[in-house]
Amino acid sequence: MTNLCIVGAMGRMGNNVGSLAASFGFTVSGALEFKGSPNVGKAFCGVNVTDDIEVALQGADVVIEFALPDGIAERAAAYAAHKIPAVIGTTGVSEEGLSALKEASAAIPLIHAANFSLGVNLLGELLKKASAVLGEEYDAEIVEMHHHNKKDAPSGTALYLAKMVESGRGVGKEKEIYGRFGNVGARPSGEIAIHSLRGGDVVGDHTVIFAADGERIEFTHKATSRANFASGALRAAKYLIGKEPGLYTMADVIGLN
Repeated sequence: MTNLCIVGAMGRMGNNVGSLAASFGFTVSGALEFKGSPNVGKAFCGVNVTDDIEVALQGADVVIEFALPDGIAERAAAYAAHKIPAVIGTTGVSEEGLSALKEASAAIPLIHAANFSLGVNLLGELLKKASAVLGEEYDAEIVEMHHHNKKDAPSGTALYLAKMVESGRGVGKEKEIYGRFGNVGARPSGEIAIHSLRGGDVVGDHTVIFAADGERIEFTHKATSRANFASGALRAAKYLIGKEPGLYTMADVIGLN
């Protein structure tokens, strides 16, 4: 069995990763929560939850993180210092945090993904091709919906899908807008609009619409269980074992590159 440290262990995703770890050949060797968490000291998959990253990382062969973005630079530095491959599912990461992850990837193999679903990552590749074929003559709109407890908007997955549309078109994120309000005028060509809905217990719905005069093409992905994301993260963790340092993607994991 391979030793796994789970960061953000008591969150929704951490719990799902922990429950599936053994079926992927992992033993949970460490469980980390934020400083002062009421969950510190509680039992989790055979270990006690800690808020000391040095304790959590002891004996770990790989780490999976689904945590708050605060402190991600320090955590990334710790993973790199201990030479532990890292799968990062934390969203809402600042530019400083992203730079820290890139720096860490010089010492360890690392994947940072907004979504670990096989379906979403396949969808991203399809959108890239569709956008290249359709061009800016087709208006691109992205609608995402999540449960009412989600804190960041747009979702990391929506931003990933927008990035794939932009990649297909050969443009940058300057084309993105986030919702509309008031007398905004006619829709300019090339705009990529992202709209965020929140309500109930929705795990994650994403629809990308390409609309032109006379027709509309829609790509939709609906997640009905977080187990799908957890299994993808565990699959990514297995992939990183033994890899050279660097930034990898889910496209690498599932053989799309």
